[in-house]
Amino acid sequence: MAPTSIELSTLGHRIRHQRVAHGLTLDELGERVGVAGSQLSLIENGKREPKLSLLQAIATATGVEVTELLSPEPPNRRAALEIELERAQASSVFRQLGVPPVRVTKGIPDETIESILGLHRELQRREREAIATPEEARRANTELRLRMRDADNYLPEIEQLAEKQLKAAGHVSGALTHRTVSVMAQQLGFELIYVNDLPHSARSVTDLEHGRIYLPPASIPGGHGLRSMALQAMAHRLLGHQRPTDYADFLMQRLEINYFAACALMPEAASVAFLSQAKRDRNLAVEDFRDAFGVTHEAAAMRMTNLLTTHLGIRLHFLRADGSGAISRVYENDDLPVPHDVTGSVEGQILCRRFLARSAFEEQNRTTEHYQYTDTPAGTFWCSTQTGSTKDGEFSITVGVPFDDAKWFRGRETQKRATSTCPDESCCRRPPTEVTERWQGKAWPSARVHMQMFSPLPRGAFPGVDDNEVYAFLDRHAGG
Repeated sequence: MAPTSIELSTLGHRIRHQRVAHGLTLDELGERVGVAGSQLSLIENGKREPKLSLLQAIATATGVEVTELLSPEPPNRRAALEIELERAQASSVFRQLGVPPVRVTKGIPDETIESILGLHRELQRREREAIATPEEARRANTELRLRMRDADNYLPEIEQLAEKQLKAAGHVSGALTHRTVSVMAQQLGFELIYVNDLPHSARSVTDLEHGRIYLPPASIPGGHGLRSMALQAMAHRLLGHQRPTDYADFLMQRLEINYFAACALMPEAASVAFLSQAKRDRNLAVEDFRDAFGVTHEAAAMRMTNLLTTHLGIRLHFLRADGSGAISRVYENDDLPVPHDVTGSVEGQILCRRFLARSAFEEQNRTTEHYQYTDTPAGTFWCSTQTGSTKDGEFSITVGVPFDDAKWFRGRETQKRATSTCPDESCCRRPPTEVTERWQGKAWPSARVHMQMFSPLPRGAFPGVDDNEVYAFLDRHAGG
């Protein structure tokens, strides 16, 4: 394999270093090795690759081994600076500026090169930040969603890892206790600590030096919040995560830690046994699965997407939508027609008004699941929807299946039925002709912009996390 330009540059610097160390000019060394000084100059400047016989002659003339000349390490600090500058000025980011590169001469001080390199590093940092545009984020999210669809949302390696950790902690059956989660952390060398001053941009902070996982006190017993956040923090360590290289890597890490937490809270063997029995009884229900393992409705619904296809042969879909019908989370492998933009992204898109995930907000009774059959261009689907609310507003959680699989679920006897012809705009996006004629040109609505358009995209090492806040937080607690 031919050496790269950077390798040739390093080789050239090492030859020059040996030549200068022996007090030789280019012509003097050239005379000893049988080539013109101008030829040696091209080699020292990384412009020409020397033959092995010439390298051996140079090594003999300077009293070193050939392997020393071929070392990939720069011979001194000055050479390292020049090589880094050459690499920076060869980058596409720099070339796009249309600025002529700096020609390094002996007279340029090291400090000047360091200053120029500082500017290049900042240029590269800003370029990496700029890559994380909303479009790039949407594409990365779409690619990950399609990958998981192809895998039926099932990751066997993480399932096995979770089962192993649970067994080691002594968990046998039933809902995972807070005590067992603490034991799992201890086995990894960590202590769970609850604090009031976590950085606002971090859900938890892991102090690797002192073996502590800091969690907010709001998550102290009363739900699966504490358990889930602690398990996610542990998952980073168990899965060997490194700093994300790009937004897609960040999304994959988030998916994996959430998946591990779900596996620990709803272990595969126990969950499949529970769901299999419910299927035999033709009584599958998200709320029963939720209550059996002491988790949220959303966590139980999402966990069903991991297991139903792989273990019970049921294809399905999952939707989380806000009060306006905008999708915030989605999974489907049953061909449910969901809206998407030109990048294939579904998040932020508005669901059809006929879908129960949206129409359920109109129901008076919000304490139970609601059921519906929906006829669509892709076939008929049955679904169950539960609504809820947070400080950020209303939301709905929906799990559904194609018509033929509704027979396994509670609520299949519902008489509620709707028809959706979306994406045909006449379905629910275009007003009736008489209403259009009445108001066209006589009204001016001011649109509400969905907040996901302004959601923070990757900055620094961890997208959305303020490193300054995190490091200041650790400094406060390091001695505690």
